[in-house]
Amino acid sequence: MKKRIGVVLSGCGVYDGSEIHEAVITLLAIDRAGAEAVCMAPNVDQMHVVNHLTGEEAKGETRNVLVESARIARGEIQDIATVKADDIDAIIFPGGFGAAKNLCDFAVNGENCKVHPEVQRLVREFKDKHKPQGAVCIAPAVMAGIYKDSGTQLTLTIGNDKGTSGKIVAMGSNHQDCAVEDIVIDQAAKVVTSPAYMLGKNISGVAEGIEKTVKELIKMI
Repeated sequence: MKKRIGVVLSGCGVYDGSEIHEAVITLLAIDRAGAEAVCMAPNVDQMHVVNHLTGEEAKGETRNVLVESARIARGEIQDIATVKADDIDAIIFPGGFGAAKNLCDFAVNGENCKVHPEVQRLVREFKDKHKPQGAVCIAPAVMAGIYKDSGTQLTLTIGNDKGTSGKIVAMGSNHQDCAVEDIVIDQAAKVVTSPAYMLGKNISGVAEGIEKTVKELIKMI
């Protein structure tokens, strides 16, 4: 039976949702590893909508995170509220600002961020069952927000950005600098992270780190 890997999406587009390259690379890596991707997202409105041509906020426009994420998943997606840790073998979070805006409010509140309750619930179920989890790009900040005050000190990476890594440390996690094509493995917590477009200058380097993350997650199952 194929291993089932949950992919938590946060919309569609780097500035207000999931980073599309990272999400697609993740789905491709899961498929190439002989596993099955199970896409999911919270059924909430995005924090805001950004015009990706101009980089400016589209005032007055609203979009739903689950509906937008369905674009990447080709419609095969679940509301994260319906997913339990027992349903899947591992979980991974692609990056994009949606992870820091829609899955949590790290983009606004930094180390004082709050995480969407269903995202937090699922990750804590994974923690309690000691199942493997992965996060790339800015998404490790979501993990740090969930694990703060949990009694578990994660070791994570977002690359080498001192401002962002400092906020992760302020939430109680350790940060380890990492090149884009590499990964950081917290063996005790079964959490794997990679910098992706926090550092990446091209899609091939980003792909190398994400592919390693997926392979390590599957190895941990």
